[in-house]
Amino acid sequence: MKISLLSFGIAKEITGQRFLEVEIPASASVKALRAMLVERFPRLSSLSSVRLAVNGEYATEDLTLKENDEVAIIPPVSGG
Repeated sequence: MKISLLSFGIAKEITGQRFLEVEIPASASVKALRAMLVERFPRLSSLSSVRLAVNGEYATEDLTLKENDEVAIIPPVSGG
């Protein structure tokens, strides 16, 4: 099934694109997607914390993804 991936900040630099369409297995979880992303973009594993949001809401690792979900990769941010 296909999902849309949005990358922000350093995650955009790592993936090379702000928007990607990704093919994942049916009934994949957020945890499985995270593993697939790290395999495809190994530099993601070097970030101290990366959150994934599904359809505009932060997602737990056990959330099952559905066709056409929009997943945002949200890297750590710093402020001052």
